[in-house]
Amino acid sequence: MPEPASSRSVERRQARPWLDRFKRLCRYRLVIPIKRSPHPPEHTARGVMIGLMWGLTPSVGAQMIFCLITWVIARRFFKWDFSLIVSLAWTWTTNVITLVPAYYLFFITGQLMLGKFDDLSGYGDFAAAWANAIQDQTHATFWESAWFYTVLLFKGWGVPMLIGCIPWSIFGGWMGYTWSLRFIRRHRRRKAEKLMTNAAKQEA
Repeated sequence: MPEPASSRSVERRQARPWLDRFKRLCRYRLVIPIKRSPHPPEHTARGVMIGLMWGLTPSVGAQMIFCLITWVIARRFFKWDFSLIVSLAWTWTTNVITLVPAYYLFFITGQLMLGKFDDLSGYGDFAAAWANAIQDQTHATFWESAWFYTVLLFKGWGVPMLIGCIPWSIFGGWMGYTWSLRFIRRHRRRKAEKLMTNAAKQEA
C-alpha cells in the first residue's frame, strides 16, 4: 500500500529541520520588515537595494555601519533617502550559512576578472582554509573578530575578493530593488482589496 502524501511531506520536513528554520528566519529577517514598512514602495525598495549592495561585499561585521554611513551621506549631501531599517535587515543575506559560499563566489569572480585562470582553488580547499583561519576566534570580542576578519581577507584573498564582489553587489542591488518594489506594490494592493472586500461584506 503506497504511503500517504501527507506523511511523506511530514518526513521530508523532519529530515530537513535546519532548512525550515532557515526559511522562517529569512521570512522574519527579510520579508516581514518590507511588509511592515510604513514608507512608500520606492523608499522601502531602495532600502533593500542598499542593504543587498553592502551585504554582497566581503565586509561582514561592518555592513550595518556602512549602511548607516550611506544613509547619512545620501540624506545630507544628495537629498536622497531610503529605509535605514530595511537596509540593515537586508545585510543579513550574508550570514553564518551563506558567508563562505558568498566569499568563494567573490574570490572566483575576482580571479576571473583579473585573468588568473590558473589560480582557481576549489570550494573545498577554500572552505577548509577559511575554517582553519577562524577556528581560534570563538571567544573573541566583536571588534577583535572584525579586525581579524579584515586582516584575514586582505592578506589571504583581499584583492580578488574585493574586485569580484563588485558585479554581484551591483547586480544584486538592482535585482533586490526590482523584486522588492513589485512585491511591496502587490502586497499593498492585495491588502487594500481585502479591506475593501471586508468592508463590503459588513455593509451587505
